Amino acid sequence: MSNAELQERLDQDRQELFNLRFQAATQQIGNVRRMREVKKNIARILTILAERGLREVA
Repeated sequence: MSNAELQERLDQDRQELFNLRFQAATQQIGNVRRMREVKKNIARILTILAERGLREVA
């Protein structure tokens, strides 16, 4: 995936995490594990973007 695609996916995952947190606060969440999965996806994307950033500088 390109950096632009990763950034778009990151934005989507952050929006989904926001929605999941809202559902959890109002006790309407069905799948609590999904929050963990989304958090891990966000971390993976941020790691990839950081690695690519370091490679471009070096």
